[in-house]
Amino acid sequence: QVQLVESGGGLVQAGGSLRLSCAASGRTSSIYAMGWFRQAPGKEREFVARITWNGGSTYYADSVKERFAISRDSAKNTMYLQMNSLKPEDTAVYYCNADSAYTHWGQGTQVTVSS
Repeated sequence: QVQLVESGGGLVQAGGSLRLSCAASGRTSSIYAMGWFRQAPGKEREFVARITWNGGSTYYADSVKERFAISRDSAKNTMYLQMNSLKPEDTAVYYCNADSAYTHWGQGTQVTVSS
């Protein structure tokens, strides 16, 4: 099993920045990729970004390209999401996930961007 804990959410004004963290524990050696998803009120959960654990290849949703950056620290088993130029439409609960034999999810962290 893999356990995931997100942190770093909060309230920020439009144009501001936040950095989310996702710390993994448990059977972390089985993880081959991690990612971020978000869910706004009344909407379905959507993909934000993904990173492969060994090679560090990254993928982004079009809506966050050029503004968000995903990274990982393999030694700390931690993934990050640097979010810049935040917009009110980025307001959502952000979830991290980890892919191994199964997909594991964290509990989520709230990001609120005020206009």
